Amino acid sequence: MFLRRLGLGTLVAARLLLAYHPALLHLQDDAQLSSPLTSYKRLLEGIFLFQNGVDPYTGGTFRHSPLLLALFSTAFPLSSTTTPIIWLAFDLLGAVSLAKIYHSRTQARDRNRNFVLVAFYLLNPYQLLASLARSTASIENALSLLASAFACSGKSSYALLALAFLTHLSMPAVLLTLPISLLILRGPHSSLATPTAFHSWSKLIPLIAEYSIYVGILSITASSIAGGVHWPYKTWGAFLTLPDLTPNPGLWWYFFTEMFDHFRPFFLAAFSIHMAIYVVPLSLKFQHDPLFAAYIILGIVGLLKPYPTLADAGLFLTLLGVFPEIYQYLRTPIVTALLHLHSSLLLPLFHKLWLSQGTGNANFFYASTLVFALANGFAILDALQAGLRVGLGTRPDGWELVQI
Repeated sequence: MFLRRLGLGTLVAARLLLAYHPALLHLQDDAQLSSPLTSYKRLLEGIFLFQNGVDPYTGGTFRHSPLLLALFSTAFPLSSTTTPIIWLAFDLLGAVSLAKIYHSRTQARDRNRNFVLVAFYLLNPYQLLASLARSTASIENALSLLASAFACSGKSSYALLALAFLTHLSMPAVLLTLPISLLILRGPHSSLATPTAFHSWSKLIPLIAEYSIYVGILSITASSIAGGVHWPYKTWGAFLTLPDLTPNPGLWWYFFTEMFDHFRPFFLAAFSIHMAIYVVPLSLKFQHDPLFAAYIILGIVGLLKPYPTLADAGLFLTLLGVFPEIYQYLRTPIVTALLHLHSSLLLPLFHKLWLSQGTGNANFFYASTLVFALANGFAILDALQAGLRVGLGTRPDGWELVQI
């Protein structure tokens, strides 16, 4: 007990020391850690305009939710002293929620395992660097885990409210509504090995209605903060129209940089639909284990969303610790790890060669984002096939499993 507390205290102290180190302030400008929708500097600019009576949504740079404007203008004002503490608090909230999810799923009182999960979340390089860059993606990840933890505990109203908050910060979170609602109804217990059908689909309607009410109430609140209803186009609309083509680790920006404007609406619709079409099939396939369905959907959204950051991949990799039953069935963990290592080296290198030294071009950086997408795709597909393989059970002696 003492060693665990000492270790956790050391982790927190080390994180604070890193967050206050002035040499790491340049991370706030890193396009891999902060997107136009999660940038800390853009958030500060919006707060400054808001506090001085200027509508931050009249320009084209501020795309954060009005809820963040109110939060960081009143309750938690941002400064060089308070900001590292606030971001660390959100990371700790996410880490504790992750441990709660694992406990709810396994019902095991393994404090050592909980400490490992918390440490993995706080030290995951993708998560750590995004937090040091003060990207609001860290807040989104904490809310994702908080909503899942409440759903695992059967606290439906808290889970749906947290999901509604998350939706206001990141519109693709609406795709988690179905698996989170199923998780509330079915519980988090591991059922990959014993799949059973879910017959109470009508019970989803009140939960989805409650979630919609929360989103509506928060939208009214956001409109009162922003002084009108023009903010959704600048925030939610950015996920659908891709107005800012700042390079990022995602797959969208390069396509739409090279694309003729005539074809833009069609491909915007195609890319958006592609991200959404997996929700219903995965929720139906894993209706016996909605937590695993939510996990896979989180990975797909992080891969295919228009403005991803490294924190999205970090959340998916960290959540793998909640599903120890699939470890023995993973086929390509080494390949996935090497691809992540390869892409994590290429991304900053090619970004610097292109935009800082001018010795490369956009193809250099986009090639590294394709390697990063391949790494995430391998991780998602490997976890997906492992989850399906658990349902087949162990192979009896003398039997051979043949994939048809």
